[in-house]
Amino acid sequence: MFGAARTAAGPLLGRTAEVELLSALLDGIGESGSALVLRGEPGIGKSRLLAEAARLARDRDITVLRTTGVQAEAHLAFAGLHQLVRPVRARAADLPPAYRTALDAAFGIAADAPPEYFPIAMAVLDLLSDVAADAPVLVTVDDAHRLDRPSADVLAFVARRVESDPIVVLVASRDGYPSPLAQSGLPEHELGALDPAAATELLDASGPQLTPAARSRLLREAAGNPLALTELPLAAGTDPPALPGGRLPLTERLERAFAARIADLPEPTRWLLLVAAIHDEEHVSEVLRAGSLAAAAELDADDLQPAADAAIVDLDVQTVRFRHPLMRSAVLQGASAQQRRRVHEALAEALQADEPDRAIWHRAALLTGVHEDVAAELEAVGQRAQRRRATDVAAAAMRRAAELSDPARRTGRLLAAAGLAFELGQVDAVPPLLHEVQRAGPGPLDQARATAIEVMIDPRPLESDDRTRALIDAAERAGAAGDRNLHIDLLWLVAVRAMWTDPGPTVRPLIVAAAARLGDARADDPRIVAIYAYADPLGHAPEVIARLRDEVARGDNDPEAARHLGAAAFIVGAFDLALRFLRIAVEGLREEGRLGHLPRGLMLYGTVAARLADWDTAIPAADEGRRLAIEFGEPMWEAGAETVAATIAGMRGDAEAAEAAAAHAEHQGLAAGAHTTVALAQVGRVLAALGTGRHDDAYASAARLFDAGDPAYHPVISSWIIGELAEAALHAGRAAEARAQLAAVEASAGAAPASWVALGLRHARALLAADPDDAAQRFDEALSADLDRWPFPRARLLLAHGQWLRRQRRVADSRAPLRAARDTFDALGCASWSDRARRELRASGESSRRRDPEARDRLTAQELQIAQLAAEGLTNRQIGQRLYLSHRTIATHLYRVFPKLGITARSELAAALAADGPPGPYP
Repeated sequence: MFGAARTAAGPLLGRTAEVELLSALLDGIGESGSALVLRGEPGIGKSRLLAEAARLARDRDITVLRTTGVQAEAHLAFAGLHQLVRPVRARAADLPPAYRTALDAAFGIAADAPPEYFPIAMAVLDLLSDVAADAPVLVTVDDAHRLDRPSADVLAFVARRVESDPIVVLVASRDGYPSPLAQSGLPEHELGALDPAAATELLDASGPQLTPAARSRLLREAAGNPLALTELPLAAGTDPPALPGGRLPLTERLERAFAARIADLPEPTRWLLLVAAIHDEEHVSEVLRAGSLAAAAELDADDLQPAADAAIVDLDVQTVRFRHPLMRSAVLQGASAQQRRRVHEALAEALQADEPDRAIWHRAALLTGVHEDVAAELEAVGQRAQRRRATDVAAAAMRRAAELSDPARRTGRLLAAAGLAFELGQVDAVPPLLHEVQRAGPGPLDQARATAIEVMIDPRPLESDDRTRALIDAAERAGAAGDRNLHIDLLWLVAVRAMWTDPGPTVRPLIVAAAARLGDARADDPRIVAIYAYADPLGHAPEVIARLRDEVARGDNDPEAARHLGAAAFIVGAFDLALRFLRIAVEGLREEGRLGHLPRGLMLYGTVAARLADWDTAIPAADEGRRLAIEFGEPMWEAGAETVAATIAGMRGDAEAAEAAAAHAEHQGLAAGAHTTVALAQVGRVLAALGTGRHDDAYASAARLFDAGDPAYHPVISSWIIGELAEAALHAGRAAEARAQLAAVEASAGAAPASWVALGLRHARALLAADPDDAAQRFDEALSADLDRWPFPRARLLLAHGQWLRRQRRVADSRAPLRAARDTFDALGCASWSDRARRELRASGESSRRRDPEARDRLTAQELQIAQLAAEGLTNRQIGQRLYLSHRTIATHLYRVFPKLGITARSELAAALAADGPPGPYP
């Protein structure tokens, strides 16, 4: 019934370097996994190299899994992924239940399950890792630019995480076409034209019948393109005038050559080819079923054989595959609109029972005008896609639904499409959709929804009271129309914008007044608490902190509430309270797979942990937040992670690392007009300069946060560093200026500031007290406060106290606080600060040995994070689920950790990681 399965025809000439590269990747698969993107123009040989890689892999007993992007079904969620894993789908039975459910839902098998996107990605990563444990795996992705977005995102996620698995991922993508997979930061190799010798040899093999004139012209016009050199001779005959297409672009000429070949095939074969071109699956049975419906005749596999004989498709018992994407394109372009409509209708009928979402797309394919029944079905498809986190598919479904909608339903669907486009980062697609909303004459509620989306896409700061009032009015109109959630969400967006871009003193009262109309700062809704915190962090700190303490007493662990309460605690400076809420929020985001929100949560979590000198939390949080922000294209949260890294480096005495991280963060913050980011970037610089005794530099950086003309100016974050400003000013001869700033912060912070602000104020008052008796009293007040959770500020205060005592010629009295400061800095690993304490001790007549680095200091941030989780008793698979890595990658990291810690067994991890904490309270 079938002829022999064909492979890509013709010798593989002129690609020695590429074949050697692919061979090297496959030969090294046992040592490490890898990924590579092959780029180039159509016909340059990308598909041919993927086929060669598959052949090389089979020769090495490597399992080959492959998928191909299909333009006609790019809007079907996970279509490409389904094609890839179908041969090993049975192995999913061995996955953890949550991953099995996620994968079933992605493929429409578990219709009621609403999985998050990242559990699906982790399910695929673990599935491939398990398959690779039996035999290495080669994954090939052809036409990646045509792959549906959810599949591309999942495969990009996987490709970035195969370094510890025997898996090679090869991706082929056409130049000039965007693709999340091809643009995911993977290594790339650009395929160029064949050199003249290889081009001549290939043409001689494929067109021996050519006359010298035709041969010369083909060599010139093919310009080293292998597909042109292989295929055009079949249509060229022997004379130059017979060359198809004249002076058309090469791609178009090739399509015409293929179209001419296809036109000579029998009609049943052409129907089957059109089905195969529109359908994304390669299974012969599905093509035959839909083809029979389209042709209104019973077709069988024999009707496909002429296409295989004409080298249009590769055919075997189970699959039919176009030999090149341009052949698929030629089939589509050669069909009439009526023929394409018949095939879409046939596919819709064939798929309705088992895959209704795909069926509705085919029904909608060529419709124009109002078709509310189809629009409603597409809207339902979009909602199901949203539940599967297939946002790109959901957005496409809503856009298409809006095009086919009854006018009464059109506005809502346009707004849904605009919101989804924003979630995808497709900001350019949003204004046209909102313009259509305005043309439709939206009601108050839809107008408020449109305004909320406009706020999200408009990066401008709240530069005027009028703009702020307009946004507040839109929020309140939503509330008046019955949507309290939208009312709160829109006001929250305005408050967040006010915090990050600092619109000036007149805007904040407007937001506070609007919040008061919703409730007070101790409201049950955590979003309202966060609005007060963002709008007026210093003025409303007491009420916000009281609400936070109520929540702590209740012991509620709801992650969504914790996300808002943790942010509120962070903004007002209650870092000790923030740590608990942000830990719950980050863990919740992990469990739900909401990695899109995780970089922001990790930035806040890392910042407060750093202030508490909780390195085991802060360092991994900053590292993971940076990696995830880079992976998901979130430059502002990458900058946020860099501010955490700068702070940690400044505290621990690595001035070079602090400056590098601060410079990176400041660059991003300046570009976005984000005053908060620019301000936070200075904190690491200030701490690094203070730690090394560069007080003039420290003062210059700190003073920027108090200068209203500087982009680092921030009336809230400046209050967080009043202690650092005072210390720098004291040693730089700027005490008078610092006293003025201290008075301003005291006035803003009120009588009951948050814990971190209170620490800084006490520190600053002690340092800047002009009278010795007043200074002694201020130091006593500062040191008698509860500092158990604040080891780094406590050590700095002890160091400052010892220095002050020595300046007062109380040398013997200075030694006790200086020793305590040294010991605390040693325990915290704050090298430059330890050195300062030692220098002060030497000046007092006492020497001390240098601190020996701990073994854990040799671990990278990610190794430390993995070691901590393993020490808690988590398995490699459980750690992988937490950190979105394969369990084999976890094993590889632990293999490196053991010798660094000087241990040989997992049971020894907890003891090896146990480090002495800071000394007890200073008497």
